Amino acid sequence: MAACKCATVHEPRRVVLTGGPGAGKTATLEMIKHAFCDHIRVAPEAASVVFGGGFPRIASAEGHVAAQRAIFFVQREMEAALESEHPAILLCDRGTVDGAAYWPGPGDLWSAVGTTRAQEMARYQAVIHLRTPSAEGGYNHANRLRTETAAEAAALDARIIDAWDGHPHRVVVPNATAFVAKAARVLELIRAELPECCKGHLSALGPGPQALGLRS
Repeated sequence: MAACKCATVHEPRRVVLTGGPGAGKTATLEMIKHAFCDHIRVAPEAASVVFGGGFPRIASAEGHVAAQRAIFFVQREMEAALESEHPAILLCDRGTVDGAAYWPGPGDLWSAVGTTRAQEMARYQAVIHLRTPSAEGGYNHANRLRTETAAEAAALDARIIDAWDGHPHRVVVPNATAFVAKAARVLELIRAELPECCKGHLSALGPGPQALGLRS
């Protein structure tokens, strides 16, 4: 990220980048890190932090419930920590509402963690949803933590769409023939959320995913 000369102490805007497995979030986020100034901070995917840190993947309903509670609270605390630096935008690799798409029951996520869906939706000023490609359209298992088949990924993508249904500032980005076109649309949407003092720092698309050693 380029250093920003703007000395303004910003009131952070939370923007969520979400979508089903294989939608291109990882590559897009890396491009964003190189394209914008340092007043954008990225909160990593809480599920990757939890499972990558050794949280057990247990197939029982109780195991899934425990994991989703852990992911929810890690997400909230990561956001709090990063917002203490007053970025212009806190870009979240998924938000707390995503957990509803993964919740196995019984009951619902919101009562299990002491909040409501309305409260969690209101936490985020904008939501950008990248659609998951089909197997023919480029779905892959490049991420070692990705366990879903193409069909399972598509079903999860649909559940995430439903989880965020009704958010007043959600944009759904469809798959594109070229991944760079999909990423370019996301960068446009992010730039629109920036304060004027930070908008001049967009450096085209930054390096492409291949240059960063990533797959879309």
